[in-house]
Amino acid sequence: MGSRSDHEVSDRIVTVPNVLSFLRLALVPVFLVLLVEGNDLAALVVLAVSGLTDFLDGFLARRLDQVTRLGQILDPAADRLYIVAALLGLGWRDLIPLWLVGLIIARDVMLLILGGVLARHGFGALPVVKTGKAATAALFIGLPLVMLSGALPDASGVILPIGLVISIAGAALYWAAGIIYIIQTRRMIRQRRVPGPDSSDSLDV
Repeated sequence: MGSRSDHEVSDRIVTVPNVLSFLRLALVPVFLVLLVEGNDLAALVVLAVSGLTDFLDGFLARRLDQVTRLGQILDPAADRLYIVAALLGLGWRDLIPLWLVGLIIARDVMLLILGGVLARHGFGALPVVKTGKAATAALFIGLPLVMLSGALPDASGVILPIGLVISIAGAALYWAAGIIYIIQTRRMIRQRRVPGPDSSDSLDV
């Protein structure tokens, strides 16, 4: 999703982009049910619709000057929920190993903990790093390919390994981004505790 940082951020709730974001969130349980029941093509259609609304809400937020704080929260939240839903559905059907499911979900739990630490010290959310964006992109390619292998069993011998490799690479990038967030969090807290130009931080990179 494109950056909205060049536009004024408002506290409005009811906007066209936010309505699209809420629609995207409402489709998450539909997506999960279809996936668990093995309706892979229908699940892929829902995922495609979600991707379209994701593009539209970002485009309209910039075009209509309706960038909101709520929208900035809903967009990444929807991404994570779709990833978690895909992991749970595919893991339930043994299309992906459970360790991969646990690895990616554990990283999201770690981010929630980091968010609590930041909030306790008076900081907001950390900016998304490029590694995190690459991880999300890899997962949104790899996991749908695994789903496609279920929808096309005759081609699953080719599609499934490719989807798994990309998904595992996405999980590795996911944790690489997580480590960056840990370093950033520690640095911010240490700089607040030791203010001033003479303070040093051995974690500076």
